[in-house]
Amino acid sequence: MSLQWVYKIFIENWPMFLEGAKITLQISLISTIIGTFVGFAIGIIKTMPKPKSLIGRIFYWILDKLLSMYIEIFRGTPMIVQSMIIYYGSAEAFGINMDRVMAGIFIVSINTGAYIAEIVRGGIYSIDKGQFEAAESIGMNHFQIMVHIIMPQVFRNILPSIGNEFVVNIKDTSVLNIISVNELFFQTKSVAGNNLKYYESFFIASVIYFIMTFTVTRILRYIERKIDGPENYSVIHNAMQV
Repeated sequence: MSLQWVYKIFIENWPMFLEGAKITLQISLISTIIGTFVGFAIGIIKTMPKPKSLIGRIFYWILDKLLSMYIEIFRGTPMIVQSMIIYYGSAEAFGINMDRVMAGIFIVSINTGAYIAEIVRGGIYSIDKGQFEAAESIGMNHFQIMVHIIMPQVFRNILPSIGNEFVVNIKDTSVLNIISVNELFFQTKSVAGNNLKYYESFFIASVIYFIMTFTVTRILRYIERKIDGPENYSVIHNAMQV
């Protein structure tokens, strides 16, 4: 590998690398946020107590099976295959011509949602049952218990896992080049095709991927520390004079 070629390729093509990195971060961030909301919604639904009425129990059973199918399908198949089926399949079957970036966001979002749903479910079950019982004893319903008591704790507990999904998404957006999304991998292929220097071009891409993932990881660690608060603190008692 020639460092001169690496420098030359980067100087001549940095706008393409920058555009690819921007699209990669855009898709990864938006998809992780949407996938997190999807995962939390599914986690709340799948941990609901079963309804007492027959119709309610049947509806709950159907909904539970559909959500389980969604999770198993998207966790059990490669994202590159999902991309081909969703993007090209929607055009052939329904005549829907999706914008490539929007299609990428949709694909990564539903894939992320399937993984985070299982993470959330595990996080909910890790909370002590006494908190559920105490909340029910004061008249709170399942939704109120989840929103006000359980989910804030779950979110903190699974924040490292959500951050890990974000980092994984930054790397996995590379599979979207199969549907011609102009993310970093696709742009690097274009650069390498123009100069026929594949090793040098993808070396630059690997450095950019590392910078993005390293930076995101450091930011997430900082957020976790801010949420945790200081390790050492003192309680100040103010004496009240009567």
